[in-house]
Amino acid sequence: MARVLRLGAAARTAARRGPARGIVPASRAFSTVNAEGEKLIVFDTTLRDGEQSPGATLTQKEKLMIARQLSRLGVDVCEAGFPIASDGDYEAVKQIAQEVGPLVEDRASGLPMRICGLARANKKDIDRCYDAVRHAPLHRIHTFLASSDIHLEHKLHISRAECIKRAVAAVEHARSLCDNIEFSPEDAGRSDRDFLVELLDAVIEAGATTLNIPDTVGYTVPEEFASLIAHLKANCKRSSEVIFSTHCHNDLGLATANTLAAVNAGARQVEVTLNSLGERAGNTSLEEVVMAVRTRPQHYPYRVDIDTTQIVRASKMVALYTGIAVQPNKAIVGANAFAHEAGIHQHGVLKHAATYEIMTPASVGADSELVLGKHSGKAAFKQRLQQLGYKEVAADDAQLTALVQEFKTVADQKKVVTDADIEAILVDRVAMPDAKDAWKFHGLQLAAGTLAGTDRVRATSTVQLIDAEGNEHTEAAIGAGPVEATFRAINRIIRRPVTLVQYNVSAVTGGKDALGGVLVHIQPKPPGSSYEDVDAVESPEAASKSKPIYTGHGTSNDIIVASALSYVSALNKLIALGDRVNDHKVDLSAGSTDRILDGKAIEAAEGRDGEAVTGAGER
Repeated sequence: MARVLRLGAAARTAARRGPARGIVPASRAFSTVNAEGEKLIVFDTTLRDGEQSPGATLTQKEKLMIARQLSRLGVDVCEAGFPIASDGDYEAVKQIAQEVGPLVEDRASGLPMRICGLARANKKDIDRCYDAVRHAPLHRIHTFLASSDIHLEHKLHISRAECIKRAVAAVEHARSLCDNIEFSPEDAGRSDRDFLVELLDAVIEAGATTLNIPDTVGYTVPEEFASLIAHLKANCKRSSEVIFSTHCHNDLGLATANTLAAVNAGARQVEVTLNSLGERAGNTSLEEVVMAVRTRPQHYPYRVDIDTTQIVRASKMVALYTGIAVQPNKAIVGANAFAHEAGIHQHGVLKHAATYEIMTPASVGADSELVLGKHSGKAAFKQRLQQLGYKEVAADDAQLTALVQEFKTVADQKKVVTDADIEAILVDRVAMPDAKDAWKFHGLQLAAGTLAGTDRVRATSTVQLIDAEGNEHTEAAIGAGPVEATFRAINRIIRRPVTLVQYNVSAVTGGKDALGGVLVHIQPKPPGSSYEDVDAVESPEAASKSKPIYTGHGTSNDIIVASALSYVSALNKLIALGDRVNDHKVDLSAGSTDRILDGKAIEAAEGRDGEAVTGAGER
């Protein structure tokens, strides 16, 4: 039977050394840096549109760590969030602007990453956005307004003339604050082309510097989207003075194809996310667009200032923090991207890697695995953290010492500790909410068995947690199994009524001594609900569409301990993110200009006068 071939370093080196003497080497153009090509701006919206994926709620600390990795990756523009949405989002964007905005280390462009915020087309949003991003040396305000007739009529209830008036007013106000302004006509893919030209001409005159053309619902096909970009560039009066951008959704699986077609038609900015995260079926994949440009320079003669060796590290970080796993057969970053199972493929790759690989694993950072053991010291652990991209964590001596102790505990139970183990430790111990918000797992005792004459399991779990002030709390509970009993005991301590949306168990690494990873998704129950029971939905699809989902992750050699860690982690996120109130109220009355929301956000917010915006809009 054929087996999956995952070549070791020595085998890969031999395979890439080339064919036997007398054999003409196969042509392979991969990871080519086109130094002479025209610059293609990479605009990453993982922290804004990507976070809108159900269950992808991130803490401020997690957003900051992802933003640092985006900077190392070489991203040109980072859309860090939607500052008006909540005080938490505002603070995260502001902190990223302050701490990540100035960084130039390891960036091929030599320039810091531009920090961008999203704002609806009204003064309140734009002011809030500017106040968050202005701390970065390079910053941008991105404002948007729907342009398709279906949106104007059924969502906004305004005319085309009113649409132009509002868009111009928004861009003029944004330009009075900042000299780098992006405007998006939402649902451009289904908008009338002549009206789009009229609208874009008006916002160019008002001061827009980037025109983003969104295929908001993933409706267009490559030839159609490319012709739209070409039409706008040919017919807008001052098109040569602005940058045209793409923002494609993947509802028909064509986001990357549409984006690349638009680039060849004249777009010079691509809006993307890591792992294709985003609303519904997701957005254009950063890794796919970048590696297509690098691998096929004959067809895409452009320059991207991305350090592709950081791609897999960035992908893993996003997957860990959002709790959304990458599908194994995902292009570039999937677990099977460089795996070969068919015997004829294995034979070819061993003879010469170019037979079945169009890019090298090293070119995207996929073969940099290094193992540590219990005899590895603090210096070796620190060096590996730096190599994995966690330089700030490695530089914090107190945090490093705590992580080394955790590493030693794991190493005592396993023969080797892999990068996957290290990153699992990091996501559990580092990316937690601030100490003032967090409960800490301290321990548990468990007794379980079957009822006499049946196969029904009953378990009793006693759990100890420590609150933010250092006080220990202990509760016991009975459940139909050790996990339910443990969750019930935690509920009795933290007293937050929630619904369990999803519970997944996986092995972090292989082998009988592998760490077990548990991922849970929870949703808050309505006020006044009981916190005692562990209610669960029948499937993730049955979860409420109007309430946020919070993700928790836990790892341990014991799956019940990992379950407790993940559940406490999710509850900490709910406490840290769910209770924040937005002081910048949004007026949702029918005549208000604040009512420039996507339909989803209006539905979520309607009838809750004075409450915070819950949706960031789709583009």
